[in-house]
Amino acid sequence: MAATNAAFTTGAEQNVDLRRRNVPGAEKSEGNVASPAIHDNKKNGTRKSKSFLTVLDEWEPVVAPLLFTALSFFTRMYRIGRSNIVTWDEAHFGKFGSHYLKREFYFDVHPPLGKMLVGLSGFLAGYNGSFEFKSGEKYPEDVNYTFMRVFNAFFGVVCVPLAYYTARELNFRRATIWLVSLMVLFENSYATISRFILLDSMLLCFTFTTALCWAKFHRLQNKSFSVEWFTWLILTGLSIGCVCSVKWVGLFCTALVGVYTVEDLWNKFGDLKMPKAVLAQHLAARVVGLIVIPVLVYMFSFYLHFLILENSGPGDAQMSSLFQANLKGTDVGKDSPLEIALGSRATLKNMGYGGGLLHSHIQTYPEGSTQQQVTCYHHKDANNDWFFYPNRYEPEFDPQGPLKFIGHGDVIRLIHAQTGRNLHSHTIAAPITKSDYEVSCYGNTTIGDDKDHWTVEVVSDAASRDRSKIRTLTTAFRLRHTTLGCYLRAGNVNLPQWGFKQIETTCVRENNPRDVYTHWNVESHSNERLPPGDPGSYKSPFLKDFIHLNVAMMTSNNALIPDPDKQDDLASKFWQWPILNVGLRMCSWDDNTVKYYLLGNPIVYWGSTASLGIFGFIFLWYLIRWQRGYTELSQADIDHIHYSGLYPVLGWVLHYLPFMLMSRVTYVHHYYPALYFAILTAGFCVDWLTQSMNLSLQWALYTVLYGAVIGLFVVFRAIVFGMEGSNQQWAHLNWFSGWRIAN
Repeated sequence: MAATNAAFTTGAEQNVDLRRRNVPGAEKSEGNVASPAIHDNKKNGTRKSKSFLTVLDEWEPVVAPLLFTALSFFTRMYRIGRSNIVTWDEAHFGKFGSHYLKREFYFDVHPPLGKMLVGLSGFLAGYNGSFEFKSGEKYPEDVNYTFMRVFNAFFGVVCVPLAYYTARELNFRRATIWLVSLMVLFENSYATISRFILLDSMLLCFTFTTALCWAKFHRLQNKSFSVEWFTWLILTGLSIGCVCSVKWVGLFCTALVGVYTVEDLWNKFGDLKMPKAVLAQHLAARVVGLIVIPVLVYMFSFYLHFLILENSGPGDAQMSSLFQANLKGTDVGKDSPLEIALGSRATLKNMGYGGGLLHSHIQTYPEGSTQQQVTCYHHKDANNDWFFYPNRYEPEFDPQGPLKFIGHGDVIRLIHAQTGRNLHSHTIAAPITKSDYEVSCYGNTTIGDDKDHWTVEVVSDAASRDRSKIRTLTTAFRLRHTTLGCYLRAGNVNLPQWGFKQIETTCVRENNPRDVYTHWNVESHSNERLPPGDPGSYKSPFLKDFIHLNVAMMTSNNALIPDPDKQDDLASKFWQWPILNVGLRMCSWDDNTVKYYLLGNPIVYWGSTASLGIFGFIFLWYLIRWQRGYTELSQADIDHIHYSGLYPVLGWVLHYLPFMLMSRVTYVHHYYPALYFAILTAGFCVDWLTQSMNLSLQWALYTVLYGAVIGLFVVFRAIVFGMEGSNQQWAHLNWFSGWRIAN
């Protein structure tokens, strides 16, 4: 009985188990808990029994997580190199890792920390970055993809002991701690997604570290300003910074800690016994630990990103012209004349965050004027080239005449180099932003009207105070439509498929000089009559580049919406995730491919989802009884429900609700951080509801739960370790039509 009892109590509970004292039916359980000690006092074996329990309490927090960690190495790494093809999003993140090894600038919607770690794994594996990581392509012999996967899987391994220690800090009983650890350890989807070169295991790892650090910090509230208290506060901040630097989903984890911090400070504010100086110290400590440190970590990841990627690459066009000009091997500004003159051929870069290049093509607007489309485009091609020409009231341009430089106040025309049409605007509403005027290309060098005229307004120059001339790269200017008075603008609105998802370019009627989306600069420039210069000698400041890239990431991320013209068989809806209605095929499903399927452990998913409702019932039950005047819960009970039950539910809501609201395309792995908080909620519900049971019944129930979690992992092990041959061999796993394992 003593050994069995030890499985349901921890050493910490000897001092903190007051929360179990005033619960109906707890008297019986309490008697059972105390019974070994009572019997021991009556027997000569007292010292031996106490020594055993003491040793168990001392060594279990070390031995148990070591055992769980050893098992997690197996579930995450067994046969990890079995498939030698580029699997699922390895095509993206492996390629991004290659860019770090080649030091080529690229663009992606996710922050850089996780991808830098992928690059580090390639570096440690001796990979030189030359492989293109095309989806489904076989890895060459000189790419040690197995090592790179093992490196990535290590983050998945670490999640298991992190879950163990978090459950301890939430003051669960030992049997519940083991249950939570097993649910993470034998969660099939966690094990599967950790086995590839992806960001998700890193995201989960830092989500788990943040939860652990927060729980530990909360437990130290009675030791404020101690060394240990400051240590866990700083570690919480570092974890927040890391999780946000892998994926922006980490902001939801940040929000959870933020809600806790606001509540904690509010309670301290209401404590009239607390000196104002101490309250100010609490506020300052949290500002530094939970705001300043995470921001510095996040910014430092971008600093390293810019430092490493010093060569020109495929993502150049997302950045400002000055940034591009300072990359090695770039053509931006290379041999470009410094000053712009009539007859110059140039590309115009929008200076808004994430701005593209002024662009046109032969396709026309389907509505409105039906004239030639004008957009902003992030890729470089000849359709981005424009000629600077005199307005129609001036003599025709003479290539051999005197040079006339362009500056503030000049009225010009911009001629599209490929089609010869004039940049034009009129009082027709823009296709998407109806409050703005449409911008099109119309006529040619001889046919047109005064609606082809644009007045140059110089805003600033990074190299000179002289506004008499426009200079390549350094001059920011606006283009005001001379007739309508509106300004050429390219915001963050993407056109539909008929506009190739390019950025809508309009003429905005509002005159707002601070609107950077109305600011333009000349990025590249050619004119045979002007000598080449060195416009790239000026560098853009880090903070400006940091903000610019983050806005570009946000814009591109928001553009990832489902395409009604295409069917995405891998996408899924938010409602399908908690009920395990759907999985995801990670590769080709032919007989010659080692197949992997992202699908969760049914008992983990359904049990954790059910626990969310169960917790709601528990919370409502005690709330109603409190309102009716019952006082069966001690303050320790209330605190336990609050911090060990309510906060995990809140963590689930914060990680799940945004995917219900956002319009972007979603996949099953977007649920994985939320799943962890649902698992913690399940741990709380089982822990709370079983505390009044006798130990034999508790042991039986936990044994069934342990067996179900482990057993279902074993049943679905093939989707984790790889399926070879015909998928019909696993038809017995196709419990629901949405799983698509064998059809």
